[in-house]
Amino acid sequence: MTTKNQAARPRAATPKKFPVLPVVGGIVVVALLVTILLTFSGNSGATESGEPTVTGNALPVLQDNASDPAIGLPIPEVAGADFAGNRVTIARDGRAKVIVFLAHWCPHCQYEAPILRDFVDQGLVPDTVDFYSVTTGISATRDNYPPSEWLEREGWNIPLIVDDTGNTVGEAFGLSAYPFWVIVGPDDTVLGRLAGRIEADNLPALFDGVAAETAG
Repeated sequence: MTTKNQAARPRAATPKKFPVLPVVGGIVVVALLVTILLTFSGNSGATESGEPTVTGNALPVLQDNASDPAIGLPIPEVAGADFAGNRVTIARDGRAKVIVFLAHWCPHCQYEAPILRDFVDQGLVPDTVDFYSVTTGISATRDNYPPSEWLEREGWNIPLIVDDTGNTVGEAFGLSAYPFWVIVGPDDTVLGRLAGRIEADNLPALFDGVAAETAG
């Protein structure tokens, strides 16, 4: 495991499958591949950081995809903005949500970005589910900087909040590795969290599972 004082690097891992949340007719399962472990040591020199405001209790850090102590806890609320200054809010508004946290220097986030863009472009996000993204771990000393140019190249189409230099939003949601997913039910509580990238074939099952929670 990479500590906070070490440079993050990919770990070799055997692909595994973990349950995300119960849905009608079974369990949604996604493929979890290698992750980039979280580091807070590379934030010096960040110039593209935001000024988000977080209210509510922070979620515990996710230590294990198979056992999440945050399930059933209310999410923090976030008021922030994207790189263009457009206001974006993640609120306890009675809407189911999927939130993905990305770091510009994480190769698995770079792999995931066009998959998520295409998923949205194809209209595959259910109407009853809101999809948000957070760019965090921003550092001018890391690869693929600046994140604004990276996401512009990708044609990013998911509402975005830019985290601050202290990774306040990431810490509030218990971020432990990149990419990081938080799945929220219509009662504004955590249904599940995942550290790792999700392949395109598994995204419909994930989002449809969340939508099923709203129908239940």
